[in-house]
Amino acid sequence: MATKILIPQLHSRDYTFPNPHDASSEGLLAWGGDLKPERLLRAYTRGVFPWFNEGDPILWWSPDPRLILFPSDIKISKSLAKSMKLYEIRYDTCFEDVMRQCLFTRLEKGEKSWISEALIKAFCALHSQGFAHSVETFFEGKLVGGLYGLYLGGVFCGESMFSTKRDASKVALVALCEKVRCLGGDFIDCQLPTDHLQSLGACVIERKKFLGMLENALENCTTKPW
Repeated sequence: MATKILIPQLHSRDYTFPNPHDASSEGLLAWGGDLKPERLLRAYTRGVFPWFNEGDPILWWSPDPRLILFPSDIKISKSLAKSMKLYEIRYDTCFEDVMRQCLFTRLEKGEKSWISEALIKAFCALHSQGFAHSVETFFEGKLVGGLYGLYLGGVFCGESMFSTKRDASKVALVALCEKVRCLGGDFIDCQLPTDHLQSLGACVIERKKFLGMLENALENCTTKPW
């Protein structure tokens, strides 16, 4: 008989999370709670993030393995180097627009998205508090690509990216690597392994190692503010 694993439920007045080492084999750690900025900050500093389809219960994950990108490891092909000359990079000039474009491009492809109105509201609040940031790619004055996430000091927790023009999101990622490097940051958390990000230099590590690296980066943070 298979053993049932009970996933802990979070409650609205308690922002603590179970030990991320105790997540299921798929990475699911807990469910429930809310998307208040305070809870999101507590989650990301523990290596936990929300991932669920809108309308479903909130699910909190700490996957194993984990994908990270060291800024110095970004791979720039000849074609990408050419594309970088075509675009203008801006930071934090249209944060909400970037989030909504990430949502729209997924829906346009017929894919589901975890970027709900509640999540947009929460991340916009974190943006106003100086935690959430966007890297934006412009072509002839129009937003054509970008990414967003949380910068916790030493670690950028990447959430999503979009592109409506060739290499626009890749150019934003290159710009993010340079930004994190200049700030003295340690690495970029890319969350789940993908062939696309691995082709750009991201590497897969065990959850145990990731959580240790995250804790060390946050405890010994000497980086400049964004």
